[in-house]
Amino acid sequence: MNIHEHQAKDILKQFGASVPQGVYALTVEDLLEKVKTLNTSKYVLKAQIHAGGRGKAGGVKILDNLEDLEKAAKELLGKTLVTHQTGLEGREVKRLYVEEPSNIDKEFYLSCLVDRASSKIAFISSDQGGMDIEEVAAKTPEKIITTKVDLKDEISNEDCESIIKIFNLNDDAQKDAISLIKSIYKMFISTDANMVEVNPLILTKENKIMCLDAKVNFDGNALFRHPEITELRDLNEEDPSEIEASKHDLAYIKLDGSIGCMVNGAGLAMATMDIIKLYGSEPANFLDVGGGASKEKVSAAFKIILSDKNVKGILINIFGGIMRCDVLAQGVVDAAKEMKISVPLVVRLAGTNFKEGKEILDNSGLKLISAENLDDAAKKIVEAIK
Repeated sequence: MNIHEHQAKDILKQFGASVPQGVYALTVEDLLEKVKTLNTSKYVLKAQIHAGGRGKAGGVKILDNLEDLEKAAKELLGKTLVTHQTGLEGREVKRLYVEEPSNIDKEFYLSCLVDRASSKIAFISSDQGGMDIEEVAAKTPEKIITTKVDLKDEISNEDCESIIKIFNLNDDAQKDAISLIKSIYKMFISTDANMVEVNPLILTKENKIMCLDAKVNFDGNALFRHPEITELRDLNEEDPSEIEASKHDLAYIKLDGSIGCMVNGAGLAMATMDIIKLYGSEPANFLDVGGGASKEKVSAAFKIILSDKNVKGILINIFGGIMRCDVLAQGVVDAAKEMKISVPLVVRLAGTNFKEGKEILDNSGLKLISAENLDDAAKKIVEAIK
């Protein structure tokens, strides 16, 4: 689950990290009232959307007075920002954030994430702050260092020093930076975060280390332990299909392809997407119905796939273990009849009750294509949509 910049900074601040003072609002009137609490005559106005690249898209402005702030806020609120992370459709700005300006001396990059390959926490740091880290990695990889840390209650001073070494700070700023790293680490493990990214992390002319921007992503599977974080979810920033899927406890991610996928098991779902690409097409989604899906759950999954106007065909790939193929088949039949399916449908069933499931599909009256295995299914659905 992603959250907004102002929410991320509030959490970081709770764990002792230094961030600029700021306020957020959903209306211009409320914003102008709240900025009176800030100790500044200049303002940094920031659009709040779940995407990077806001500055290049006109979503960050430095303003000299309240009049300019009001004018810029009215122009920005409700505007659709298109960045390299939003796609061409962009994101509508529905909330604004204003903070006190900072006296920037140097800019750095810092992030922290779970490294599943090593089962450690990886800190990535660079002295090239304010830039896309992918661009830095491609052009000047020597400007980036990665420090992998064992999961403990606290991070050691030695690890902190390794992380910030590339910043080349003086003694006082180094102490400040070590304190910040410890705050971020504590916040990371305490909230079950997947990633914390600060870009830029700045050294001010007052020789202080501060988080000028912040992006945080949390492990959705751990949200039941953090109701206070779950409350930060902004449904306006999520795809409607993914919101609907979450209501039915379905693992669904919308993609840009034309073949809808319904699979049970994340590994099998990934393999299904891979083989679709192997045969020259693109998956329209990742959808895992789970191991014990009910008929109602399967029906909901089918409707979500069909709600995507880009879907030109559907591949259902089920290996029945706990999941019974006859249950899935009945869910597919019910949903297909209700929604009057008009795109090619390829079904591959194997495992528990697959004969009963195949019989339900064969007797359904639906125009579907049966496949013997995954390879056969992929070939048939790619051919069917041509």
